Amino acid sequence: MKDKLFDRLVKRGTLVVSIGEREQGRYGSGEPVAHVHLKDRRVIARLLSDPEMAFGEAYVDGDWWPGRGGLAKVFELYFANAEHIGGSRLMSLARRALRGLTEVNGKLRSARNVAHHYDIDNDMFQRFLDPEMQYSCAYWSQPGMTLDDAQLAKLAHIARKLNLSPGDKVLDIGCGWGGMALYLARHYDVEVVGLTLSDDQYAHAIKRAEALGLSHRVTFVKQDYRDHRGAYDAIVSVGMFEHVGRPQYQTFFDQVSRLLKPDGRSLIHTIGRNGPPPANSRTWIQKHIFPGGYIPSLSEISPCVETSGLVLADLEVWRRHYAETLKAWNTRFQAQRELFSRRLGERFCRMWEFYLLGCEAVFRYGDLIVFHVQISHANEAVPITRDYLYENDTARPSAMVASRERALDSVG
Repeated sequence: MKDKLFDRLVKRGTLVVSIGEREQGRYGSGEPVAHVHLKDRRVIARLLSDPEMAFGEAYVDGDWWPGRGGLAKVFELYFANAEHIGGSRLMSLARRALRGLTEVNGKLRSARNVAHHYDIDNDMFQRFLDPEMQYSCAYWSQPGMTLDDAQLAKLAHIARKLNLSPGDKVLDIGCGWGGMALYLARHYDVEVVGLTLSDDQYAHAIKRAEALGLSHRVTFVKQDYRDHRGAYDAIVSVGMFEHVGRPQYQTFFDQVSRLLKPDGRSLIHTIGRNGPPPANSRTWIQKHIFPGGYIPSLSEISPCVETSGLVLADLEVWRRHYAETLKAWNTRFQAQRELFSRRLGERFCRMWEFYLLGCEAVFRYGDLIVFHVQISHANEAVPITRDYLYENDTARPSAMVASRERALDSVG
């Protein structure tokens, strides 16, 4: 039975299946070649019983593991055969298990969801992220960039889209460890309020602001965005919208509309998808990595923007940038794996490997992208062309290296 199943699924590339250390069969031919070792025959039944959840959980449990080529080749082989196996319940997991689904994220649930992922271990995040602690897609705008350069390029690109003037008041919804807020205050002479629900991120952000001498211009608040009040010249949100939950989309954009001044600008940086919504079932990534997460399509965002009274001023789509970011994160994660295994456990490391490599594969071969949704109340709030994004571009990575080094030296 398993031979017929594998023969049907593998039309491009080669799948080599072993049980224990003994090879049981080769299916397909050519590249890519993925090697999968099963602990015993019972693993096959486990995978078939609940593939969306069991594929990742069995890997974390050590019931299966990749051979030569590693886990990345397993995901590559899947996407090489996606057109043949798209309807297969067994293999639809790579599209579905690595996406979240709709959650009704009330304020208490939102706080719990944030703590589940972001309050794991600040030191772990510091060891595989860049110095600005950017846990979102980097902008690989030039050949030969490092992760640090690409994250600085992302900060600079977003900052230019906000079209800031000295003295502007800026709100950062979902500020994380404070990197964006501190960057804006440091380079644009603006006042920034950053909102987070994470205890660890809040403490780290305040410490960084003090170390950089920016506490007088940057205020971090542990608060749900729905409770915030104020009036802002610019609102930015990077990597937070994925946690809002589809039922709260209208609430989110209504709140942005209330907080944004009549001539204000807002930039929402979020993962998006080019495909249909995921099946309404609990998924691996939602259970183990991002509870309450949901990846939007543009068709789910646009009606809420329009209803809120905002104007869609510009839209940019980043393709493959997140694949390169996740690859860089995993490289750094693997460099520290022995330490992470001692501190957080081997199961934790396998879970994060599956998460990082699986998500890289979906961005590289699948239908996930990144949206830059630029919105405002008035058409004239944003320049008529994109030329302003690239004129007098002194904040490109090569020009920011010295600034970055000074900032790191001041933090110690």
